[in-house]
Amino acid sequence: MQVRTYTNAKDFLKDTQSPLESNEAANSLMLGICGQLIRQPERIRTAPCLKVVEDQRGLVLAALMTPPHKLVVYGHQGDLAREARALVEDLLAEGWQVPGVLGPSAVAQQVADVWTEVTDRPHQLERRQSVYKLTEVKIPAPERGRLRSATEADLPLAAQWNVKFTMDIFGHTDREEAEQAARFRIGREDIFLWDDEGPLSMAMKNRPTTNGISVSLVYTPPQWRCRGYGTACVGELSRMLLETGCKSCVLFCDLANPAANRVYQKIGYQPVCVYDEYAFQAEG
Repeated sequence: MQVRTYTNAKDFLKDTQSPLESNEAANSLMLGICGQLIRQPERIRTAPCLKVVEDQRGLVLAALMTPPHKLVVYGHQGDLAREARALVEDLLAEGWQVPGVLGPSAVAQQVADVWTEVTDRPHQLERRQSVYKLTEVKIPAPERGRLRSATEADLPLAAQWNVKFTMDIFGHTDREEAEQAARFRIGREDIFLWDDEGPLSMAMKNRPTTNGISVSLVYTPPQWRCRGYGTACVGELSRMLLETGCKSCVLFCDLANPAANRVYQKIGYQPVCVYDEYAFQAEG
């Protein structure tokens, strides 16, 4: 067994793409981040952490981290305690500051448990998300309103909604980073608005993979919720992505929000797996 470290995402992806794409939707986060690192190197502020653990059968565990974000992991199902320990010890030996881990439930928990065992620092489950995949939109197009790309004129609103989305999900935000991200995404025509005599909801296409693409940054202001605007926005964006060549759309939804999970399944999103996200207690 050995831990292999990579200095760039292109080489990492070359060795991991085939096993990751064996379940592309479940591994869309790692695949999508790799794609972003390859296509948008100018956005990399800190060198990423890219590692795989191999045994005589080949790749067993893969890990990716773009500081200051958490470690994203992939692994085969089953007992990965030995491989997880090798990964954790390698990360610690190289001095990586790891704030937490996320990935498919069994793998993320295995890495979190080993992290606590090796460091004697506890971990806490922060979030459970269902990963959904859509290949057909099940709802009809709305009779009112339209989906449109966000433009430069929408930047103040999109930035404000990005800040509020981040606060709703994580309880904190970097306002400057959220505003910069909105500006960058509008420049790439990634952000879409549901408009009915004015913008009412927002969603974004994100992290394209070989066969699919993710839908994220779904936000509707509180005063416009429960009126179908978010459903319309996600449904029509998903329909557009399928019609323009994507074979599937992937979406993450917090399991603590049952109403949103019901809406996405109504649109046609089907559950693929559950992602668990753990936070690690900081050293000292």
